[in-house]
Order: sequence, then C-alpha cells, then structure tokens
Amino acid sequence: MRPYLNALKYVLENGVRQSNRTGVDTIGVFPFPQSLVFDLRDGFPIVTTKRTFNKGVLVELLWFISGGTNIAPLVQQGVHIWDDWPYKKYRESGEFGGETKAEFAQRVATDPVFAAQWGELGPVYGKQWRGFNGVDQLAEVIANIKAVREDPTHPTRRRLLVNAWRPDQIDGMALPPCHFEFTFNVVDGVLSLDFVMRSVDMFLGLPFNIASYATLLMMVAQVTGLIPGQLSMHLQDAHIYVNHLDQVQIQLAREPYPLPRLTINPDVRHIDDFTVADFQLVGYRHHPAILGDIAV
Repeated sequence: MRPYLNALKYVLENGVRQSNRTGVDTIGVFPFPQSLVFDLRDGFPIVTTKRTFNKGVLVELLWFISGGTNIAPLVQQGVHIWDDWPYKKYRESGEFGGETKAEFAQRVATDPVFAAQWGELGPVYGKQWRGFNGVDQLAEVIANIKAVREDPTHPTRRRLLVNAWRPDQIDGMALPPCHFEFTFNVVDGVLSLDFVMRSVDMFLGLPFNIASYATLLMMVAQVTGLIPGQLSMHLQDAHIYVNHLDQVQIQLAREPYPLPRLTINPDVRHIDDFTVADFQLVGYRHHPAILGDIAV
C-alpha cells in the first residue's frame, strides 16, 4: 500500500488549510498530482497500517450493486458507515425524540415504516449505477465488456463508463457522489478499472474506496471471463481533516505488511448473485484500528 501511504504523506506535507461545509477544516491539495495505481495481480490493495472494515466494504458495495438507497439493509448487517447523514436530518426534524445515533439505527433496522421515511438517502450511488434516467449503467457496461472481450475493435471499447453524477438530482441526495465516475479497459484478456474522486477523505474514506473498487474490478472480471489487472484512481480535492492529523501520524509511523488475497466464489457468474459469503480475505495481517470521527 505504498502508493496510498505516499499520497497521505504528500497531502500532510503539502496541503493548504481550508474551511468547508462540515465546519471541520482540512489540509488539502487540488488536484493530487499523480494517479494512484495498484496491480491486483500483486495482491489485494487493502490498507495494513490500520485495520480496514472489509465486511463494511463488501456490504456497501453489494448495496450499491443492488441499486439500494436506504440504509436499512446496511444497519441490519451491522454496517453503520452511512448512519450520520440520515441521523442528522432526523435530529433536525420535528419528529426527533432525543434518540442517540445507535437508537436511531436500531429503529431503522427494525421498523420498516420508520426506515422508509428516515433511512432514505435519496438517489445516491446505487440508484445512478442501476437506474440513471432509466438506464442500468452497470448491466450495460458489463455487456459491453463482454463484447469488447470478443472483439477488441468493438465501438464501445473506450466507452466502458459508469457515471454517478446527475446534476438534476444532486439536491435530493444526502451526500453527492464523491467517487463519481469509473471506467473499465480491456487489453489482452485483462480488465482494468480507473475511478475519479472529486472529494477525497484521505484518512477515513480513501482506504475504503480503494478496497471497494478493487473488489468491484474482481467481480466484473469474473462475470466477464477476464483477469483483473490494474486499479487506478484520480484524486481531485484530496484532504485530511484536522481532527485526523494525529491519527495520520500514527499510521505513517507504522510499517505496512504484505498484501493479502481476496478469493471469490468461482461459481458466481452474474453481478447480481454475489453475497458477502462469496468473499474471503486471506492472509490479512494488519496493525490495530485507528478511529476517527466522520465530518458530516
């Protein structure tokens, strides 16, 4: 994970302090001067200098793929990475009864009527991936990858793209997409993926995003009969929140471990058929977790 750690160090040393909508200042650069690149043939790119919650990565990714926009399926599986945004909206409403965030999440998990009203995030990632103005982008890109696999001159070869940024629906989203576009490429039986992030929480968010898109690349490679190759990313506003600076220093002082492997059930051949049980992270050795608050 040297590319990630080097990027974290670069932002820490070169970032400019800025205010933002959350009220918590950041140290950031725009844009980050180079792509981060990982070759999945060298191992699964998950951060080892702190524990990364890989179950959360899988549950969230499968939720995106399902087209989901309500946090109920996440909290029912013990994943709370999206709780802050709907809880903030509920807390500011006239129906707030003093519940803690944990009590709010429990109610979303167990009360379908409450979840329908207060667990909804609006047309976020899953909606755009699977229903962008009626277009199932993910299904179409997978079909086109298969076509390019069979014919490298196929006209969709440079159009293997999924876009989550829909300007007319941004105001209805709890959080506009940070990683808003990803593109595949097929060369000699190898599938690669590049994604773009407009806003990059280097400490909390980016490790999660790297593992998520690496998993997505492996899944799409499997269902299209290709070998997963390079994962690359372009970072625009790359920042560290000032309340994470101590945590970043701790992380940078640690020596990374060798990368683990992610194995996937080879019998799954359709993108909608994967479950959490189909994935196993093998040999994941990591330093202890480092906690940090999310700026909402």
